[in-house]
Amino acid sequence: MSLFVDTSVWSLALRRDMSSDAPEAGRLREALAAQEAVYTTGLVLQELLQGFRGPKARDSIVERFAALPVIVPDRDDHIAAADIRNHCRSHGVQLGTIDALLLRLCVHHDLEMLTTDGDFHHAARQTPLRIWRLRQ
Repeated sequence: MSLFVDTSVWSLALRRDMSSDAPEAGRLREALAAQEAVYTTGLVLQELLQGFRGPKARDSIVERFAALPVIVPDRDDHIAAADIRNHCRSHGVQLGTIDALLLRLCVHHDLEMLTTDGDFHHAARQTPLRIWRLRQ
């Protein structure tokens, strides 16, 4: 299964001050260690770079992301993301513009999303988005 990792999980996994015990961060570490297909997009990279401070952190993030395949949204992805956001809103689910685009990319490229963001869990009830869940 190919994964798309949301900013929320990358943020947990890249923190130096503590090693996250969140199952999603553990799943990311497993996927990377096993060299599974882990995808990203420029918006996730940008959000991470905006959230971490200092040139060392910046360089480390840029270096890590250099090895990941990047999905570049096209015009149709933006149009479909707007439709997804409007559909979710009409069903009482608030979804941000960026989140709607990330959701669209996952569905369009048949990727399972790895996230801790509850908005995606709500949106998944209204869309074909697949979200990784810990199997117990």
